[in-house]
Amino acid sequence: MTDVTGLELVGTGRTADVYAFGGGQVLRRYRDGGSAATEAAVMTHVRAHGFPAPAVHAATGPDLVLDRLTGPTLLQAVLGGELTAADAAVVLAGLHRRLHAVPPSGHARPAGSAADTVVHLDLHPDNVVLTPDGPALIDWRNATDGPADLDVVFSALILAQVAVSDEAGLAPFAAASIGPFLSAAGGAPLHHLDAAKARRGADPQLTPAERERLAAAAALVAEESRRGS
Repeated sequence: MTDVTGLELVGTGRTADVYAFGGGQVLRRYRDGGSAATEAAVMTHVRAHGFPAPAVHAATGPDLVLDRLTGPTLLQAVLGGELTAADAAVVLAGLHRRLHAVPPSGHARPAGSAADTVVHLDLHPDNVVLTPDGPALIDWRNATDGPADLDVVFSALILAQVAVSDEAGLAPFAAASIGPFLSAAGGAPLHHLDAAKARRGADPQLTPAERERLAAAAALVAEESRRGS
């Protein structure tokens, strides 16, 4: 692993820490020590097909050296009043459409038998960076091959978990974006709602409160999908 002594910590999430690495790059390290090699391979694959993800410069053990993206996240832009929930929904749906035009990566553990494209399975507003060149998607650890509709409903489920929470600053935005997102994304995502709920519920990073809200979130996704159909 790279010695991070003296490196500036520029970000931290549920599973990883991000350090400034110089030369317009960052080092992202997974705290559980898991290998980042498969994630790097998926990111390299989608970039080769024109999808906006950070370039991978090295992958060693739990460390990824990536391009450092500049710009606010989509969530920051909405909370700052620069974009509306409807605007955010269009951005999210557009990224899904672009990603699902990419052929499968050959991931050894696809999400289901219909592995006809790459699925991110964590595509939400805080993982979208609004760079000067357009929106780019980060945090590819959950990515694999699978059906596009599973990816869409997974994003809706993440939004719905926030919508049914008591997070006063975030819940109204999340609630307002679910319907427009599902409408803009299209497809038949409800067919995969149960699979998304099960996969999301198995995530060890979910808090007990998030897990308790999962059933209500799934019901909200179903309601918004039927309302827009």
